[in-house]
Amino acid sequence: MSHSYKTNNIIITMGEDFNYQSANMWFKNLDKLIKYTNQRQADGLKVNLFYSTPSCYLKSLYDAGITWPTKTDDFFPYASDPHAYWTGYFTSRPTIKRFERVGNHFLQVCKQLTATANVKESFFEPHLSHLEKAMGVMQHHDAVTGTEKQHVANDYSRMLNVAIAACGANTKSSLNQFTTGKVPPQPSSSNSSIKDQHKSPHPDYWDFKFESCLNLNISVCNISENSNQFTVTVYNPLSHATYEYIRVPVADAKYEVRDYRNIIIPSQIVAIPDSVKSLNYRESAANYELIFQANEVPAFGYKSYFVSRILNEIVPSVIHIRNKRKPEPIVIGNEHVNVTFDVNGLLSAITVDGVSNKLSQNFIYYKGAVGDNEIFENRSSGAYIFRPDPKSSEKIIAKQASIDVIRGELVDEVHQTFNEWLSQVVRVYKTENFVEFEWLVGSIPVDDNIGKEIVSRFYTVMKTDGVFYTDSNGREMLRRKRNYRETWKANIKEAIAGNYYPINTKIAIEDKVHRLAILTDRAQGGSSIYDGTVELMVHRRLLHDDAFGVGEALNETAYGKGLIARGKHYLIFGKKTDEHPTLAGRERLLQNRVLLPNWLFFDDVSSISYDDWAKKFTNIHSSIGLSLPQNVYFMTFEPWKDGTFLIRFEHLLEKGEDPELSKTVRFNLADIFPGNEIELKEVTLSANQWIEELNRLHFKAEVGDFRDEINTSDIGFKDIVDLEISLDPMQIRTFVMTMYPKV
Repeated sequence: MSHSYKTNNIIITMGEDFNYQSANMWFKNLDKLIKYTNQRQADGLKVNLFYSTPSCYLKSLYDAGITWPTKTDDFFPYASDPHAYWTGYFTSRPTIKRFERVGNHFLQVCKQLTATANVKESFFEPHLSHLEKAMGVMQHHDAVTGTEKQHVANDYSRMLNVAIAACGANTKSSLNQFTTGKVPPQPSSSNSSIKDQHKSPHPDYWDFKFESCLNLNISVCNISENSNQFTVTVYNPLSHATYEYIRVPVADAKYEVRDYRNIIIPSQIVAIPDSVKSLNYRESAANYELIFQANEVPAFGYKSYFVSRILNEIVPSVIHIRNKRKPEPIVIGNEHVNVTFDVNGLLSAITVDGVSNKLSQNFIYYKGAVGDNEIFENRSSGAYIFRPDPKSSEKIIAKQASIDVIRGELVDEVHQTFNEWLSQVVRVYKTENFVEFEWLVGSIPVDDNIGKEIVSRFYTVMKTDGVFYTDSNGREMLRRKRNYRETWKANIKEAIAGNYYPINTKIAIEDKVHRLAILTDRAQGGSSIYDGTVELMVHRRLLHDDAFGVGEALNETAYGKGLIARGKHYLIFGKKTDEHPTLAGRERLLQNRVLLPNWLFFDDVSSISYDDWAKKFTNIHSSIGLSLPQNVYFMTFEPWKDGTFLIRFEHLLEKGEDPELSKTVRFNLADIFPGNEIELKEVTLSANQWIEELNRLHFKAEVGDFRDEINTSDIGFKDIVDLEISLDPMQIRTFVMTMYPKV
C-alpha cells in the first residue's frame, strides 16, 4: 500500500453512504485497532496509527518538502465497475434540474432588489434567507442530481416553490419603492411563521403586485391572458444593458405594446404549438403568444411596458403557414443565419453569412439496460447509472415530422411534431445569430415495458477525430476525446455511457474550419458518440432500479401520466476566426444571457390609463450608474452584515478565447455606484476570510510552478479615487463593501 503514496504518511478514510451509523461501536473498535496496532511497534512493526484530519494530513505532505505531479483534467466520467458509469444522473429528473436554475435566477434577482431597495423592510432578511436555504438544499448531491426518491423530489420542489414566493414579497416592496416613490409602512408585527413568509405584511398598500408567472414555459400567465391592460416589468439581473425578445401568453385578440415614452413597440402574435395547448394539466385559455423586443433594459434595473388589448379586433387570420409534409424545403431565418428543413420536416442545413453547410437534427432513444444487478454485466440503467441495453442499438424516434411554419417581423418558427409525445419548436429571431430549439418530451411511453433515454442529436460533416469540448461548471472548457483518458489508459466496456459527460452550460465540436456549440438551459448529459455529431440527453424514464441506493425506478409521473419535460437548446455555428468577435466569445456572452435572462413581473392595470401610468410612475430604473464591460459578470450583489454588501465580479472568458474579450479588464467602482462613499475590502471566494489573512500552502510542482498567477494582495480600505478593480481571464474576486451617500 505504501508504494502507492509519495510519502510515508498514509491516509485511511472512514465514512460511506449507508454505513458507520453507530458511532459508539465504531469508535470503540477503532480505539482498539489503534491501541493494539501501536503496541506491536515493540515487536518491530513500523506503523503508527492515530486519529487525524484532512488538514493535518495535507500539512504532513507539505512538510515532506517533495515535488508533486499536477493534474489538469478531471475525473469524469467515473464508474464503480466496468458496466456502471455514473452518467445517468447528469440528466435524471430534468424538470427539477430546470427548476433549480429558475430558483437561482430568482435568487439573484431577489438578492439585488433586496440590497438596492431604498428602505429595507423587516422581513427582507428572513425572506431572502429562506430562498438561500432552499437553494442550498437543492445543491445536495441527491437533489439537483435527480438521485432522490420521488417523494423527496416532490418535497424539494415544494420547498423551492414556497421560498420563491417568500422572496417575491421582497421584490414587490423594492420594485414598488422604485416605481411609486413610496416608503413602506411600519409593520404591525414582524412575527410570522416560515410558511406565511410569502405573504406581504401590507398587501393593499402598494400600487402594484409585480407578480411572477412561473409557468411561462407552457405559455400560462393568468394576468396576461385575462387582462385588457397589463404591464410587463422586465428586470435585468446582468450588469450591462440587455435586449431580449419577450413572450407572453395572450387571448385571441390584438395587442399594442408601448414603453414609458409612449413609443409603440413592434410586436408579433404567434400561435402556441398544439402539443403545448393539449397538455392535460395546462389551465389556460391562451392560444397565442405576444412577442416584442425589450431594448436597452438597464443593468441591475427594469423597464416596464404597457400592453393594451385592442377590443373588437381579432387576430389576423393568416398568422402562420401550415405545411403538412410539404413537398419543397422550408427556410426560416434572418440576414445572419438561416436553417433549412427538408421534405420530411427535418432540419437539413444551416446558412451563416451566406455560406451553407449540412446540419441535421433528430431525436433518438437508447433502451435502458435491465438486469438483477448481482454481477457487473447485469447492471440496470437507473437514476445514477446510464447503461444502454447492450443487445439493442439506438432507435430513431421518427424519420419525419409534420410541421407548421410561422413567419413574422420578429421571429420565424417551425413547429415540428414527431409523434404524440415528442415535438419541438425551432426558431430564429430577426436580430439574433443563434438558432433556438425548444423541445417537449413526454409522456414517454413504457407500455412495451422498455425504459427509454431520449436524446437530441445534431449531425454535421465536420472531421472531429473523436474530440469534443464540455464545460466545467459553466467556466473552463475541457477537451474530451472519445474512448480516451488523459492520465491513464482507458479500457471502456460501455462505449456510449463511458463517453458521456456532464453538460452544465455548453458542448462544442470543431474542425479546422468550422465550430458548432450547443448551450443548455439546465444540466444534462452529453457526448459526441460519432465524429461530427453532438448529442444531449433531454429526458429518461426507466422501469428498474440500478441498486445504488434510491431503491426505486426512475419512473417519474405527473397528473396520472409519465412526466413531461420542456426545455431549450441554443445553437451557434460558423467559421472559426481569430478575430474579434470569435465564436467562443459570442458563446460566452450568450451563455450568461441563458443563465440569467430578464425576469418578468406582471400587473393588471385595467383601472389605470396609459397617461396616468406614464406620468405618475417611474417605469425605467437602474441601481448602478454605469454598465460593466460585456465580459464582466457582476455575479453577487447582496446585503451582508452591519449594513455592508457582499459583491463578486467574474471575468467570463478564458485566455485566448477572444483577442479583445479575453484581455484583462479594469473598471472603477466610483463609476458603478456614483454619488457614494465606498469602502472596500477583499475577501476569499467563500467570503469567510480577509484576503490578506489567506496563507495557502504552496506545493512544489514536478513541472513548472502551478501557483496562482493572479495577484491576491489586499487592496485594503483604499480611497475611492484609487479603487480600480482588475480581472484576469476566468478570475473571480470577492469584496465586502460599505457604501453610503456622499454628504
